[in-house]
Amino acid sequence: MPKLNFVRQGRGPAIVLSHALGCDLTMWDETAAQLAPGYTVLRYDHRGHGKSDTVPGPFGIGDMADDAAALVVSQFDGPVHFVGISMGGMVAQQIAVRHPHLVGSIVVANSSSYYDDTARGLWRARIETVTNQGMGAIADGALQRWFTPGFRRDAQGAGRVAALRTVLEATDPMSYAAACEAVSRIDFRTTNPLVACPTLVIAGLRDEASPLAMSEAICQAISGAELATIDTAHLSAVEKPAEFAGLVAGFIRSL
Repeated sequence: MPKLNFVRQGRGPAIVLSHALGCDLTMWDETAAQLAPGYTVLRYDHRGHGKSDTVPGPFGIGDMADDAAALVVSQFDGPVHFVGISMGGMVAQQIAVRHPHLVGSIVVANSSSYYDDTARGLWRARIETVTNQGMGAIADGALQRWFTPGFRRDAQGAGRVAALRTVLEATDPMSYAAACEAVSRIDFRTTNPLVACPTLVIAGLRDEASPLAMSEAICQAISGAELATIDTAHLSAVEKPAEFAGLVAGFIRSL
């Protein structure tokens, strides 16, 4: 089991934040600051990302859910509210099935539950690019998917974009490729109906990486799941952290 880097702050009910592919726990800086006054917020780096251990060889999203579960057990006495975005949202869908006793609720943001053969071909192409040319070769395309043009041009937004570009380009290419492979293979169409905890699904209205239809499919598969939208591209929690945190906190308060 890899050792995961994490930051814990605040006091109150426990929220765990699980980041997107090619990011690290710093993508949650603003969201965590919004939530920490009322909650204990733990954010962590996935295996092969940020300051967490790199694990050689192939792995799946289920393995990443097991990583997160081990961290939850080590840090908390009871169930947590697990919030994941993009790849982290895939981890949320799996931890709720593989370790249901550890989660009181999940939030699945800007994510997917399945990719068809066409999409898997695009993932393979990205893996080949990173493997042959390095992380810099995919940075521009990633940032265009992550953020709306307006956010990328805005002075404050441009600073966050630049910081996350640095994180992305510093990610180990082999770890990134392995994570891409894990993401490309997801198929939660049979497991999502087993999710028994309260679920909030958040979609970005301008998210071309995980369009609204993907969030709707997740919502339809999980009994009682709620759908909320936010006017952002793929990294909604970075582009509109206060609105994102408000959706999460409002959902938790309603339980």
